[in-house]
Amino acid sequence: MTAPHTTRPDTAGPTVPKPARIDPRAAEELAARFARGDETALADVHRAWKPLVYALARRSLGDAGEAEDVAQNVFLAAWRGRAGFDPARGALSAWLVGITRRKVADALSARTRRGELVAAAGAVLVLGARQQTSEQQGVLDRVVIRQAMATLPEAQRRVLSLTFYDDLTQTQISRVTGWPLGTVKSHARRGLHRLGRCLEEKQVARSA
Repeated sequence: MTAPHTTRPDTAGPTVPKPARIDPRAAEELAARFARGDETALADVHRAWKPLVYALARRSLGDAGEAEDVAQNVFLAAWRGRAGFDPARGALSAWLVGITRRKVADALSARTRRGELVAAAGAVLVLGARQQTSEQQGVLDRVVIRQAMATLPEAQRRVLSLTFYDDLTQTQISRVTGWPLGTVKSHARRGLHRLGRCLEEKQVARSA
């Protein structure tokens, strides 16, 4: 009797495809062109190995959007770092797989940091709220939070507002604002720190 089929979680992703079949001589020529900085070679490399890179990222991340972002970052990183690729030391596909693994690791770390940031920010936004029992006090707390947010530089205030009120991820905020992801993360980190200090000062003043 045939064993029952079991469905693997989506995080397993699709079966990882094999690299595109390229004639060895053509592959060597493509790798050499890529290493020389031939822009048409980048397009050819992307066309040939995007399915492999994307599938590896999707398998590890379990999210199509994040996997697409990682795939694009892989080819950008490969192009910028092409001086470090030596065709004599290994295949271009293997080099791309190595970059993919590093970018996936970065994405997973960013996901963890984002979760920690949201949790910490949530704690800041409800600072002292559990000690308040009246609706009037709750209204006052919300006013204090709005006042504290208003003291932040515009960029920090916008990132935190999009995070907490619109429930956007930092990648989505980067797309909405047009700012690099690193800039969004920096604004979030600094804004959260400054917001926390401001709320603490107001809490002390109210308790005095």
